[in-house]
Amino acid sequence: MKITVIGAGNVGATVAQRIADKELCEHVVLVDVVDGIPQGKALDMFESAPVHGTDTRLTGTNSYEPTEGSDIVVITAGLARKPGMSRDDLLSKNAEIVGGCAEAAFKQSPNAIFIIVSNPLDVMTYVALKKTGLPRNRVIGMAGVLDSARFRSFIAMELDVSVQDVTAFVLGGHGDSMVPLARYSTVAGIPLPELIPADRLEQILQRTRDGGIEIVNFLKTGSAYYAPGSSAAQMVESIVRNKKRILPCSVWLEGEYGLKDTVVGVPVKLGKNGMEKIIEIKLTDSEAAALKKSSDDVKENIAKVKL
Repeated sequence: MKITVIGAGNVGATVAQRIADKELCEHVVLVDVVDGIPQGKALDMFESAPVHGTDTRLTGTNSYEPTEGSDIVVITAGLARKPGMSRDDLLSKNAEIVGGCAEAAFKQSPNAIFIIVSNPLDVMTYVALKKTGLPRNRVIGMAGVLDSARFRSFIAMELDVSVQDVTAFVLGGHGDSMVPLARYSTVAGIPLPELIPADRLEQILQRTRDGGIEIVNFLKTGSAYYAPGSSAAQMVESIVRNKKRILPCSVWLEGEYGLKDTVVGVPVKLGKNGMEKIIEIKLTDSEAAALKKSSDDVKENIAKVKL
């Protein structure tokens, strides 16, 4: 098993480290355009292997030839957000970057499953899908996994409980119009609305929507990378180990939830074939309307990308 991570910045390096620490493959290849960065970070990570007791090899490169025959490609390359920027502000530049990365990686690894982490996430998943020409089950965006992790964290903080007992779902686009589903979120099986008053719950839902920019505002010169890196690694693990986890991911829709010709976050089963099934859950009218609005926002941005 060989996994390529494109982009050796904070997110890419964290993804590579998480994959290596979990020993999800024999070889991780870290790719970046900046000479020395992927080589140095990969060597540094591998030098931690004796401490962790893991045998995953890591190598860094500025070219795509060493990625040949990868089973999974994770794309994290692109510009990061700065204070005052929305994810959509990154649209045109990152579409160019991600499109080029997807084409180059696909040339070397036409049988790979692609996981997209670059922002704006849903549109970049569409770009990779079109640039590779792969079926939709093999190009998957890391959106709801991260958003749900943030939601779960905030719930655990609020109730002072273990994050392990919290389950949560966030659907829709990875942006301001994402749809956190409180009805489908529980603590040890107890529905969230029974534990948190409605007004306070709405504040937590809004903090989830603002989860990315909250960290951007703290860091000032960058964006989140630990949680995004862990979220991408969780997707990799479900595929590599054929765990068939049900995770909210960004995929191309063909009529599911009444939506089509767009990429948006929905619950999917992730296994060795990538996205193996889209799970359609029942939504209230207001939830369905919110999901459609989020989908329409993504579709509007997709239209701005000329492929």
